[in-house]
Amino acid sequence: MDHDIAWPGSVRPGGRTARVRESVLEVAGDLLADRGFAHLDLTEVATGAGVGKTTVYRRWRTPAGLVADLLVDMAEQSLPRADTGSLLDDLTANARLVAKTLADGRQSNLFRAVIAAATCDDATAAALHTFYDTRLNEWAPCVEEAVIRGEAPVGTDPRAVLSAVSAPLYYRLLASGDPIDDDIADRSARAATIATAAGTFVITRTDVSGVTT
Repeated sequence: MDHDIAWPGSVRPGGRTARVRESVLEVAGDLLADRGFAHLDLTEVATGAGVGKTTVYRRWRTPAGLVADLLVDMAEQSLPRADTGSLLDDLTANARLVAKTLADGRQSNLFRAVIAAATCDDATAAALHTFYDTRLNEWAPCVEEAVIRGEAPVGTDPRAVLSAVSAPLYYRLLASGDPIDDDIADRSARAATIATAAGTFVITRTDVSGVTT
């Protein structure tokens, strides 16, 4: 994944440009959550945001470009990682943050729409992957520091640990429809912590002789 990719509209602006971006992204998020990616129209977004459609088309060019910038903004606005000094507490904070987001009516609809769009639009899929790369990289030090403290084995993959924390929450959002709350968040964090300590997420490598190390 190229972390230096410049998505349309992804350069953080200032002044009036920042206010325009904020208004456009807010309207785009509302429309996306309400009606889905297939009905995201740049002209309608411009009208709702009170800006000229030429501005929107010049800056974001396509609905996918707008969604990409929306995901950039969501990553930027998300809370920074926890630093409690305990892997369990850090992962619990992460799980509760994800749960709070996915339990929110607007945000849950927004994520459903973006994930659905990513299955059929390459640009949206790339933007979604970049969004999650940003969040995983933000929280990776929680696991790396746990290794230093001896709470996790050397070679533990931070991305695998963090994915294990949030996977049950996304399953509820996209598949089962079961409630997403602090209880399931806490259980997901505990399960991931236990699995981490047991070495479940240690990266194994195979040398040239075919021996796994």
